[in-house]
Amino acid sequence: MIKLSRRLFVSALLMSSALPVMAQTKYPEKPVRIIVPFGPGGLADVTVRTVAEKMGEKLGQQFVVVNQPGAGGTAAARVALSSPADGYTLALFTNGTAISVPLVASLGYDPLTQFIPISSMGYFDFLFVTSAEHTYASLGDILAAAKAKPGAMNIGTINVGSSQNLSASLFKTMAGVDMTIIPFRTTPDAITALLRKDVDIVIDGYVGFKGLLDDRKLKALATSGPSRFSALPNVPTVSEAGVAGFDVTSWNAIFAPAGTPSEAVRILNEAMAYALADVGVKTRLLALGIEAKASTPEVIGERLKSDITRWGNVMTKAGIAKQ
Repeated sequence: MIKLSRRLFVSALLMSSALPVMAQTKYPEKPVRIIVPFGPGGLADVTVRTVAEKMGEKLGQQFVVVNQPGAGGTAAARVALSSPADGYTLALFTNGTAISVPLVASLGYDPLTQFIPISSMGYFDFLFVTSAEHTYASLGDILAAAKAKPGAMNIGTINVGSSQNLSASLFKTMAGVDMTIIPFRTTPDAITALLRKDVDIVIDGYVGFKGLLDDRKLKALATSGPSRFSALPNVPTVSEAGVAGFDVTSWNAIFAPAGTPSEAVRILNEAMAYALADVGVKTRLLALGIEAKASTPEVIGERLKSDITRWGNVMTKAGIAKQ
């Protein structure tokens, strides 16, 4: 009996001596990289850097943004997948990631099986905007004119297959109107065409229009989400303006290579929730037209899946072939 007690005492002593060592291995112990599939200075880049700084403050480690632009996010995904799945390399996904799956013939990676979700970062709508010199006072006026002259009116967006371009296709389908979608290389190119009245409306993000809206050179006719944009509370949604059920909400989120430890996922998710609840972060992102919003891994994972299906259907109806 005495020998057994001594053995138990020794075992307990050994376990207790190991606890401080285990406690010292808490994640993260070194800087964490976030691979962004866009160049520096853009909307996604600024968003990630804003949130990453606050996450670093919470976890006591630097979060380093690495810009790796490339079609379909392939280049960024390859960088992330070539790194160990240890929680020290993360990737930015967007609704553009979902669009790339049905759009790009040889994407080179599978976001559903090779990555796991951490949390959403922000959501944002598109604006339907016209020139202040146009006579259209509402989206209803656009719809009426389009139905009166099928094929005569133009919608400007950026490149084919972009979220904006597919939103225009969805709008045409749901509104039952025949309008010509004209893709431009950049948002400024589309806006220039709008000011020249080469197109009747342009669909794009708030930040690209803000200066000209403030100067009253452009008019916002509608927003694409299910509820009104808080920075433009007097602008109705597309659904309110006459296309019932229309809802296009873009998003960005952080994912990690599959196999990343669940404890790292938990800690990262909590750090993102902390960062996105910060008033300063919320204010800065709202100025860019983004609603800061964290989520569970499950919620943003399901959003990625549903958007892949949804945009695949939109492309099929629009006759957009794989690129």
